Amino acid sequence: MSSPEPASAEARPVGFPPPDDQGSRRAKIVFTIGPATEDPETLRQILLAGGDVCRINMAHASHEWTLKVLRRIREAGEAAGRPIATMMDVKGPEIRTGDLDQTLHLEPGEIFDFTIKPGGGDGASSEEVRSVDVNYRNLVNDVRVGDTVLVDNGLIRMEVLEKDHSRIRCKVMIPGPLSSRRHINLPGVKVNLPALTEKDKADIHAGMKIGLDYIALSFVREAADIATLRDFLEEHRYQARIIAKIEDQQAISNLREIVSACDGLMVARGDLGIECPFEELPMIQRHAVRTCLALGRPVIVATHLLESMIQSPMPTRAEVTDVANAIFEQVDAIMLSGETTVGKYPVPCVQALDKIARRCEGGERAGFAGGLKLGSDRAKILRSAVVMADELHATGLIAFTRSGAMAVGLASMRPRHSPIFAFTNSAATFRRLRLHWGVEPFQMVFGAEPEHTIQKALATLLYYGRARRGDKVVVVSDILASDRLIDSIQLRTVE
Repeated sequence: MSSPEPASAEARPVGFPPPDDQGSRRAKIVFTIGPATEDPETLRQILLAGGDVCRINMAHASHEWTLKVLRRIREAGEAAGRPIATMMDVKGPEIRTGDLDQTLHLEPGEIFDFTIKPGGGDGASSEEVRSVDVNYRNLVNDVRVGDTVLVDNGLIRMEVLEKDHSRIRCKVMIPGPLSSRRHINLPGVKVNLPALTEKDKADIHAGMKIGLDYIALSFVREAADIATLRDFLEEHRYQARIIAKIEDQQAISNLREIVSACDGLMVARGDLGIECPFEELPMIQRHAVRTCLALGRPVIVATHLLESMIQSPMPTRAEVTDVANAIFEQVDAIMLSGETTVGKYPVPCVQALDKIARRCEGGERAGFAGGLKLGSDRAKILRSAVVMADELHATGLIAFTRSGAMAVGLASMRPRHSPIFAFTNSAATFRRLRLHWGVEPFQMVFGAEPEHTIQKALATLLYYGRARRGDKVVVVSDILASDRLIDSIQLRTVE
């Protein structure tokens, strides 16, 4: 029997690479859009270079700009024949210093006040102790004498000496220049800030006018923070998946419950590297990745992957090794921040990640995530499909999925050899699957007859050079048996 020709619009997949593409890359690439990448041509080049998810950082974005770039991302995806997912990274709660008339040059051993009163941050006080306001009124209740206060990404370090209802008096341990609106970190301090701010809610409302695939929630400390955002999304009937960003020690303490509650995790190494001793950061990253693999959640490693390429056309050897280690750890995605927002070489950055990932994946094969919990019958069926594909060195695993759950389940088991070809009839599911390890999504109208749908999928793989005649593929789908649907695994030979 001849395979149906997938030349019609109904059968042709949306956004799949052309036949001369290098083939599947298992780890995905998240890039952050900014002044260096917002123009349509640069966006198109980044998509063709392998960008899978576009992140919008709401710490630096207006609603007008956000709506403009969301439209542009969708248009660029259509123009390049490669629609991608969008991720809004909401700013979240933060503690910052107030405005200063001029930069203060702090000295070692100097006594300095953080004041909790309006208008107190003019750089002086009645006691001749220099000071600055903070934007968080309960800071005096959260910190204790002896705690460490880090300012401006840890460049300035202070120790709390005493406090009262309106000020926190500190001693400067590591000096530096202090300017307006600098970020404050409090290592080991439980801060009672809201999980979702009013600004975050307004930003999400704005983004959902065009549609978002993922929302990254900043400074997640416990599972209840994720529940707050999920309740908000459900209340407004917004369809987006939640990525929890872990950025402090409290999040590490509650890691397992956070991973269980979210739809994906981001290891935000910027704030983590400030909040935690730097020598602990590699162990934290490894622990976070392994927890995600064990619980079947996608994980993103972010921050400083190719920091030198903001100014240089080539990565450092240390950066190449850092990216390679993330690939060897089997992360779902690696993320670029400043490299693609303000950097001079945004497209080469994406190309560099793509090259490193392909080379590392070619040298080491993945495998079942250690300790993966299989609580449902469907999960055990998916494991059987992966075992079959591994044993046969199958050309691919084919999953038919409306919500994406079946493809995500297969990805969580990290098949050793076979890419996961996920066929879906949902544009939103197609985009969301861009984030998941080893998944190559197709958008296709499902036929009334399961056999016709399978044959159309096989023909599509032939059309795009993802399979050859005689290849073996493992098909995972539900089939109609009498009056109910049952999950099935089939071994097929491409004809």
